[in-house]
Amino acid sequence: MAAALKKLIHRPVVYPPAPAGQIIYVVGDIHGRADLLRMSLERIDRDYALRSHEGEKIEVFLGDYVDRGPATAQVIATLIERASCAQTVFLRGNHEQIMLSFLAEQVSLEEWATLGGLPTLLSYGVSVRPKDMAKVQTAAWRAIPDDHKLFLSRTHSYCRFGAYLFVHAGIRPGVAIEAQRESDLFWIREEFLNFPNDFGFVVVHGHTPVPQPDFLTNRVNIDTGAFITNKLTTIRICSHGVSIIN
Repeated sequence: MAAALKKLIHRPVVYPPAPAGQIIYVVGDIHGRADLLRMSLERIDRDYALRSHEGEKIEVFLGDYVDRGPATAQVIATLIERASCAQTVFLRGNHEQIMLSFLAEQVSLEEWATLGGLPTLLSYGVSVRPKDMAKVQTAAWRAIPDDHKLFLSRTHSYCRFGAYLFVHAGIRPGVAIEAQRESDLFWIREEFLNFPNDFGFVVVHGHTPVPQPDFLTNRVNIDTGAFITNKLTTIRICSHGVSIIN
């Protein structure tokens, strides 16, 4: 009986420290919520002001900046501005990939719309009417500022700091990170989420919305569905491991 109860006791995961001299802040899926992004950046600034003596600050954004929410244009503008005053890494999510593919005429408007692309177009002042569908791609290309398109094209598929790998969706188990397919890094779910073993590093990701962040031994999921829940999760990785900042 005592042994059975012992197994039921929840023990918090103990995560490795960030590389010496670094504090890493990680922001989950934003999805057009410029208001929540601004609040998250303010929280990062307040938190780092209390611990700047511990090391340099690095900010990692896990992708899915666009679609679904109402203010994609403002989100991208805010991230570009942030990059001018902070050390930042911007990862690409499946939604950025679809948006870039639409702008390159590689996917249809209907395909993008099923993933929430219409609010993105509206945020750039592009009106979508059925009779004008053939003109939407051209209108979008003209309406989206060049620096926004450049920002999207320069997003990364993954990055790594010490014991942590940062990626939008996840990785395919058993495949070296250098050999991973970008489609998996942007889209994978079940095979990654259900893998119970060590990946060789702690994977920090988004892509799959959860009610509360998942803190597991091999991965941390911080996509809390900001566009509909009003909760954009940000974590800190420092010498003490991983924690949520509020």
